[in-house]
Amino acid sequence: MRPVGVLLAFCCLVLSTTGDHLRDFCSQTLNPDRKPGFPKKINPHDPGVLQAARHSAERFNNCTNDIFLFKESHISRALVQIVKGLKYMLDMKIGRTSCKKIQHPILDNCDFQTNHTLKRTFSCYSEVWVIPWLQKFEVSVLHCH
Repeated sequence: MRPVGVLLAFCCLVLSTTGDHLRDFCSQTLNPDRKPGFPKKINPHDPGVLQAARHSAERFNNCTNDIFLFKESHISRALVQIVKGLKYMLDMKIGRTSCKKIQHPILDNCDFQTNHTLKRTFSCYSEVWVIPWLQKFEVSVLHCH
């Protein structure tokens, strides 16, 4: 038996002799729904999700030749996975705003298009990797249609 296994067995033996409420600790079944490293649902209004969605919209703007900027309009599903930081997986819609790219405005100040002929919306799937301690955001996947 390895030293860690011996230590764990010793701890369980000690705990089992000190009281009923501690004895259950060694035999408890962990929550099978919690799997480390697996994606889990997260509230679409979570600040981290909103920031990841904004980075996705900015990436979309950098990849298109549209004269208007797009921004996130609705996040229908959000997952987060812990992998050397946080990986957000988003199903979202982005809409064309009335702000032109050449103006370089802040997206928060941009309203969505009201002109019926200029309105445009895309459904997107995005994966954004966030490393908070490095202040790094990377949009690794962005598919819009």
